[in-house]
Amino acid sequence: MARSIWKGALSFGLVYIPVQMYSGSRSSTLDLDLLDKRDFAPVGYQRINKKTGKVVEWADIVKGYQYQKGKYVALSDEDFRQANVKATQTIEIGRFIDAGSIPPEFFDTPYYLEPAKGGAKVYALLRETLKRTEKIAVATFVMRGRQHLACVYPHGKALVLDTLRFAEEVRSPEELELPPASDKAAGLAPKELAMAERLVAEMTDKWNPEDYGNTYRDDLMKRIEEKIRSRETHKLTPTEKTREPRKSAQVIDLMEVLRKSIEESGSAPSQGGRRPARRATSKRRTSRSTARRAPAQARKRA
Repeated sequence: MARSIWKGALSFGLVYIPVQMYSGSRSSTLDLDLLDKRDFAPVGYQRINKKTGKVVEWADIVKGYQYQKGKYVALSDEDFRQANVKATQTIEIGRFIDAGSIPPEFFDTPYYLEPAKGGAKVYALLRETLKRTEKIAVATFVMRGRQHLACVYPHGKALVLDTLRFAEEVRSPEELELPPASDKAAGLAPKELAMAERLVAEMTDKWNPEDYGNTYRDDLMKRIEEKIRSRETHKLTPTEKTREPRKSAQVIDLMEVLRKSIEESGSAPSQGGRRPARRATSKRRTSRSTARRAPAQARKRA
């Protein structure tokens, strides 16, 4: 595990647990550089002083708040700490709620909490209590000059802290043009619903994160290697015309599409009734991980 990114304490009531925080995720994207297409030389990111036009080194950069046009209050790391010392050193649990009660769109970034010296027993106490009560903790803390809302829940032997978006950071779907919230109002026929449910049953399987990978990254690497082999490293591939998508979903024979989907999933619908659902094979799984992880289920399994 990499070095910790935050040190402090996890507290609720008078209980105080010294902890260290570690990132719980990593990027799988390719490291791409910006190039000048005229000579393919790398283009760097530069910090330019708007008065002098000269490059500013990181060591000379500080943060500032503009209180009047062109006038700033300079802020150091110590200013951020002194604004609220306790908040910068403590993950303060304010309440406990039922596991699974937070909608998935509020979850942001996961971190692992590790007990610091002397905190193992109290760490285990909170972890096991959350498991037994099937609750999660809602907390606030300050990191890198910003206050975060978070939840803490058990996962195996670990306590996971997942930062949450504030309510004002989550957009309401009410501003979207969406179908009515019922099958009849949306114009869905009973046969279409039954067929769709059959397809879902055919494709239902247990969650296994190892079944999913960043296959597009692999495809892009193959494309890069192909350009190297063919000595086209400096050749920019022209844009191809793509087929326009259907202008209206009304032209689709929904029942026929559902039937073909069920056939491809492993079994066609029988005349005499429904067959038992089969587990989808890994070959049929797609690499799109469209569903947000389900922390509630993970907590219950833990």
